Amino acid sequence: MVRSLVPAVAGIGLAMIVLGGCVERRLTINTEPPGATVVLNDQQIGVSPVTVPFNWYGDYWVRISKDGYETLNTHRELKKPLHDLPPFDFFAEILYPGRIVDTYEWTFELAPKGYP
Repeated sequence: MVRSLVPAVAGIGLAMIVLGGCVERRLTINTEPPGATVVLNDQQIGVSPVTVPFNWYGDYWVRISKDGYETLNTHRELKKPLHDLPPFDFFAEILYPGRIVDTYEWTFELAPKGYP
């Protein structure tokens, strides 16, 4: 009896891993005016508006530059949602059959350069 349960339990465990859901994380950075170069944690990610995937929550360093505007150096924090905290993260990433999409949007306003 016990021997017949081992393959069944192993099969269920494997199916849960293979068929489990996933969490997709995306960050969109907008600027006013658009068309600014965006650097996130020392990596140029594109020209605003720009959307990038991310894996980690926490503090991000942001640099935004555009000709005719002051360069903006700042940081922002992405806080973990409830489904990304233990033990909920196990259910969200392994057991939940659907896809969870975390989308975040930051908007930065650039100041025109002051001319002396």
